[in-house]
Amino acid sequence: MRSDFQYIRELLAGSFWFIPLVMVIAAIVMAVGLTCLDTLMVNQPAGFFSFFLIGDADSARSILSITAGAMIGVAGTVFSITLVALTLASSQFGPRLLRNFMHDKLNQIVLGSYIATFIYCLLILRTINTNGLQAFVPEISVLFAIILAIANIFLLVVFIHHIFVSIQADQVISVAADNLKWGIIKLFPDELGEEYDEGTKIQPDELKDKFTYHDTVLNNQEGYLQAIDNESLLKIAVTNDVLLLIDSRPGFFLPENIELVQIYSNQQYEDEIKQQIRNSFILGNKRTPTQDAEFAMHQMVEIAARALSPGINDPYTAMTCIDKLTATMCYLTHVNFPSAFRYDEQQVLRVVVIKPLTFSGMMDAA
Repeated sequence: MRSDFQYIRELLAGSFWFIPLVMVIAAIVMAVGLTCLDTLMVNQPAGFFSFFLIGDADSARSILSITAGAMIGVAGTVFSITLVALTLASSQFGPRLLRNFMHDKLNQIVLGSYIATFIYCLLILRTINTNGLQAFVPEISVLFAIILAIANIFLLVVFIHHIFVSIQADQVISVAADNLKWGIIKLFPDELGEEYDEGTKIQPDELKDKFTYHDTVLNNQEGYLQAIDNESLLKIAVTNDVLLLIDSRPGFFLPENIELVQIYSNQQYEDEIKQQIRNSFILGNKRTPTQDAEFAMHQMVEIAARALSPGINDPYTAMTCIDKLTATMCYLTHVNFPSAFRYDEQQVLRVVVIKPLTFSGMMDAA
C-alpha cells in the first residue's frame, strides 16, 4: 500500500496539471466565498478600508477585465519560457533530465497562479450588476483581484530568475545529486520483514527438492518495474504459507510473459495468489526513482558523458558529476544494504530477492 501511495505521489509530482488544477479549484472557492462576503457587507460601513474599495461598477469591470487579460497573456509567456528552458536542458543534459524540471514546484505554482487568477477574475466579473435596485458591486472581491495581480507581478520576476538559475550546469547537477542523495537515504535500508545476515546462501535450484509445490508467476504486461509493494508480498507469503523468490528489482525492464516471481510451498494454495502477487508490482513506461536507487545515478552519468562529448566539450561539468558520485559512493560504504533474505515474525523465511542491490552493483552503475 505504501508503494502504491509513493507511485501515485510520483505521478502527481511530475504532472504539470495537478498543482494548477488545485489552484484553480481554490480560486473558484475563493470567488464564491468573497462574493458571499460582499453580499453580507452590502450597506455596511467600510471605515478606513473604504479608501481601498472600488464602488463604481464600470471601474470594477475595467480592473477585472484588464487583470484577466493580462494574466492569461502572461500565462502563455510563462509556458513559452518553460518550453524554451526544457528544450535547452534536453539538448545539453539529456532528455531524462526533463523529469527534474517537470517536478519543479515553482514552475507549476507560477503557471497555476496565473490561470487561477484569470478564472477568479472571470467569475467575479460575472457578478457585477448595475440594474436599478439590484445593483451589486463586489468591492472586496475586486480588491482581492488587485492584490492577486500585484503578487503575480512579483511572482513573474521570481520565475524568470528561477528559470535562468535552473538551466545552469551546476544547478542541474546539484538537483540531480540531491535527488540521488534523497533516494539513497530513503532506500537504504529497505524494510521487508525481519532481516537475517546472508551467511546461508540459497540457490533457487536447491529449493525444488525441499518443497512439494512449485509454480511461476508470469508478468502480464511489458514495462519498467517502478515499485514493489514489499508489505503486501510479505503478507501474501505469510497468509498462504509460501516462499516467494523475486527475480527482478525496480529499474528492470520486464517484457510480457517473463518470469516475475517463483512460488514454493508444501501445501496447495489458491490460484488467486498469482494475481495478488502481480498487483504488488507496479510497472510503467519509464523508470522512476521511487524504489530505483540507480536511476538518479544514471542521470549523473549521462550528464558527465554528454559533457565529455565533442559537441559540448565541458570537462568541468564532468568533473563535478564525478565529485557528486564520489560523495554518494562514500555514503554507501557505511550503509546497510537490504538483505536478500526476509523472514516473518516467527523467523520463517518468506521472501528471497535473487538479484538484490549491492555495493559493487552501485559502483558499476557509477
